[in-house]
Amino acid sequence: MKGLFFFDPTYVLIVPAILFALYAQQKVQGTFARYLQVPSRAGKTGAQVARELLDHFGLHNVTVEPIHGRLGDHYDSRARAVRLSPEVYRGTSLAALAVAAHETGHALQHARQYVPLQIRNSLVPVASIGSTLAFPLFFLGFIFAADFGYSLMNIGILLFAGALAFQIITLPVEYNASSRAMQLLEAGGYLTREERPGAKAVLDAAALTYVAATAVALMHLVRLLVLRDSRR
Repeated sequence: MKGLFFFDPTYVLIVPAILFALYAQQKVQGTFARYLQVPSRAGKTGAQVARELLDHFGLHNVTVEPIHGRLGDHYDSRARAVRLSPEVYRGTSLAALAVAAHETGHALQHARQYVPLQIRNSLVPVASIGSTLAFPLFFLGFIFAADFGYSLMNIGILLFAGALAFQIITLPVEYNASSRAMQLLEAGGYLTREERPGAKAVLDAAALTYVAATAVALMHLVRLLVLRDSRR
């Protein structure tokens, strides 16, 4: 047991992915902070931009609400609400406009029944159960010998694979929302040609965190498979 949890050589498999995730997190924080200091020439707040874009597409029933915390911006499909952090909700920076338009893009995906978003929403329960039970079941099975333990490990792997599927389908959802955001900002006259690279940099940095999360999950799955096979 001690060797398994403290000196397990398979941890090496996930180290590169974790380093990538740390880089992605620093990248998004640094890029967001940088363009938070660059005021947009449109002079409108993130809340105003989100509201105008939603109204333009007839989504009057989708609310725009402030929330606490930095980089906690999201679209709540159940409440039909675009929720923006203080710097985005009240800010007029390039970062604020990019993030507000991105979350509005998710609202448009929901309204237009964007298939990857529907698949992701259907996988939420699977991802929740998988992220909670996969590792306990797997390592419980690792302790036991023979067929019973091997079956528990397989169940843990299947559950974690469901969580990984959620991460994978999140990628097209996020990239599509960012693509929509740039189109919306440009078509609505919220960005000048000179401001476009800054807004895109914010969105690209945010998307990188989802790629990193998927990479970490994938390598965790590979590690579980290696550990399982080592018990044969």
